Amino acid sequence: MKLVDVSSGADWIIWVIFVIFLLISIMLLSGHGNWFISGYNMASKEEKAKYDEKKLCRTTGFGMAVIAFLILVMGLFEDVLPAGFAYIALGVVGVDCLVIIIVSHTVCKK
Repeated sequence: MKLVDVSSGADWIIWVIFVIFLLISIMLLSGHGNWFISGYNMASKEEKAKYDEKKLCRTTGFGMAVIAFLILVMGLFEDVLPAGFAYIALGVVGVDCLVIIIVSHTVCKK
């Protein structure tokens, strides 16, 4: 069974989601868009001063780029990929989120 057999809905939705993730990723990698980082945008000025904003944006942007790339692969190769690839993708997204959280709380602090 292929991934296309278990996917439902219009194909254009995957491409819209990919473009949204890609645009957010590009914005964060360029050092802008810190309002997309949950928790940081609501933090007090004292709490924000503890973090390097550029590193935090780039770390989050790189994590978003990994997810955008994964969505691109699934969109392009849904006719070839096995249905179990959805579980692999879910695991990659989960590990990616954990890495973003760990790096943002260690490396991105001043």
